[in-house]
Amino acid sequence: MLQRIELDNYRSFRSESVTFDNPTFLVGANGAGKSNFADAISFIYHAMVLPLASAFRMRGGFQSVAHRRAKGQHSTIRFHMAMDGLDDSVARAEYTLVLRGRRDYKLEVALERCFVKERDGAVAQFKRETPTNIERGARWRGNVDSPKLARSTLALPLIGDARFTPVFDFLSSMRAYCIDPGTLRDQERYGDLDLGEDGSNVAGVLRQIKKDSPGDWEEICELLAIAVPGVAGVQARKRRGELTLEFLQNLHGGKARLDASDMSDGTLRALGILVAAYRRPAPSLMVIEEPEASIHPGALGVILDVLRGASRSSQVVVTTHSPEILDAKWIRDRHLRLVSWRDGATRVDKMAPSVKQAMAKQLFGAGELLRSNALDGAERT
Repeated sequence: MLQRIELDNYRSFRSESVTFDNPTFLVGANGAGKSNFADAISFIYHAMVLPLASAFRMRGGFQSVAHRRAKGQHSTIRFHMAMDGLDDSVARAEYTLVLRGRRDYKLEVALERCFVKERDGAVAQFKRETPTNIERGARWRGNVDSPKLARSTLALPLIGDARFTPVFDFLSSMRAYCIDPGTLRDQERYGDLDLGEDGSNVAGVLRQIKKDSPGDWEEICELLAIAVPGVAGVQARKRRGELTLEFLQNLHGGKARLDASDMSDGTLRALGILVAAYRRPAPSLMVIEEPEASIHPGALGVILDVLRGASRSSQVVVTTHSPEILDAKWIRDRHLRLVSWRDGATRVDKMAPSVKQAMAKQLFGAGELLRSNALDGAERT
């Protein structure tokens, strides 16, 4: 589980530390920075599996990602993640990454550090620092041999030491999903089995779920039918070498077969979230952005139950500004983080003592407090 993440100078985050429960709900108004948090998780995943320059290029470059107060020569972006329970052998782990932009529009790894403490007390660690003087090489410390690295290449994906594998596996299997119904209407290349962060390849993943775990596919169909009355099922169909979604719709005492282009945005978004929750292997951490978007409030209970169930195999983070989402009676103050925009930056706070007391005494639920504008964060000095 990711216990804590620190973000410095990433998009709207100036310097912020976020702690987690499971599941965790990041609650805030539009423009507060919830999507920027999801993108930070996505960036770390991309940095693990792609060249670092590609992870930035997808976002418009280093200067587009850096907080406005950090722009300029030798500006830096920092991530720090504290994790525990990664596998049976790891008690605690930390990973720190500081990335630096240069005047020549190139980027470099200013600092990369990984610390792993195993349950038997053994420690594995490395620390790599790159000075701002381009003529000087990187400094390496730790009880592992230094690989040969370019200034813009990360060590963790390449280090080849099994003691650090649990950290890499966790970070490289995180996902942040913002399901785009328009993407689900497109046909897919046959054979793509990784669910895209926008919901791309959902037909291929659904087809694989049906093949590997028919019971899970049946559950997806049943849950979709509850969330969207009238829909009797869904499956992937191969057409001219591509995959598309085919829905069964109850119609005039029978069933009609409809394409994804005939379905509503809410139906497609609900399906995308269901497939994300049921895909295997499960992500280590899964962010779902605003599941309430275009979904009828009456269907949100089903989606929320699915995400709660998914938290048994993944760490789940949900961004939302919906009181209906927070109406679930099982949600406690420990599950909530308030996201706000203050002093030119995104802030993430735990609940204020008054909110904790009101929820503990069952005077108000989180949804009621949000409706009345009383969902306040704790003051920080």
